[in-house]
Amino acid sequence: MVDLGTPNLVTTIIPVYNRAAMLRQAVDSVLAQTHRPIEIVISDDGSTDDTPAAMAALVAAYPDVVRCVRNPNRGPGPAREAGRLLARGEFIQYLDSDDRLLPRKFEAQVAALRARPECGIAYGRTRLIDMDGQVLASPFKWTGDVHATLFPGLLVDRWWCTHTPLYRRELADVIGPWCDLRYSQDWEYDMRAGALGAKLAYCDEDVSEHRQHVGVRQTGSGKWLAPPDRVRFFEALFTHARSAGVAVDAPEMRHFSRWVFSHARECGRIGDAQSARALYRLALRASAGLGFDMRAYRVLAGAIGWERAARWSDAARAALGRKAGLGTQKQSWMAR
Repeated sequence: MVDLGTPNLVTTIIPVYNRAAMLRQAVDSVLAQTHRPIEIVISDDGSTDDTPAAMAALVAAYPDVVRCVRNPNRGPGPAREAGRLLARGEFIQYLDSDDRLLPRKFEAQVAALRARPECGIAYGRTRLIDMDGQVLASPFKWTGDVHATLFPGLLVDRWWCTHTPLYRRELADVIGPWCDLRYSQDWEYDMRAGALGAKLAYCDEDVSEHRQHVGVRQTGSGKWLAPPDRVRFFEALFTHARSAGVAVDAPEMRHFSRWVFSHARECGRIGDAQSARALYRLALRASAGLGFDMRAYRVLAGAIGWERAARWSDAARAALGRKAGLGTQKQSWMAR
């Protein structure tokens, strides 16, 4: 039997790691919502500072609204999943502890989903702000555009932020558990929603704020995905896009192919030939085998090795002044 959750209740899941002050502000933005009923599930990812004390204080102050769960440090995906398993609401909101919701978010997006029962997700405009609350970009990414589905845009970029959408619980249950990727696990989550053909309801108003700050944005640290996880990420993105019906000759798929090829070269440059080969094969599949330079690169890598081929290619591109090709599109955070 499908669990639709407590009617009208919106559950907000907030993963947090060593960020007590911002956590309080994120929680305040949920408490300020004009919609009721609400509940907040704070999921601690093994914090080692005063965050657990801040969580306890919030539970004490709002015992009917705030609940907490503590987890070992495994990253933002497992932390969100631990919160999702405790959610009781008909609607699910994810909110990183860095960011804030605007007061009418739930009211507007719940109304949009009520008006459009065929839609599983509602979203509105997000704006980028600094630590002083000054608006740096509005709308941020493609949140000011009307999209009916997540694909094909997801092949170019994750064009909204984690806090932008509001999900029906029944859709979240079908999407399934959050994965353990340290980075872009939110992108992987939305890939699965896109593969399911989830329809989007657009709300023409500002609904959330994405904060730019000097600290680490997620509950992990370091550079983007390690090469084996890049293979996992890109293969999933391709598979889900194809499940969503994106053709290999779509402009977004051409962009994806070039993007993956660039990561194949990068993995070769840092000495991971296995990941470089896997990403190269994927780039070729996504291009329908049409990339002459990709085929030529494979011959070069076979002759001199993936690392030397990458370094030789970098030098050649620099000497020729090569820039992004015609198949490459601007990502959602880039100025149009």
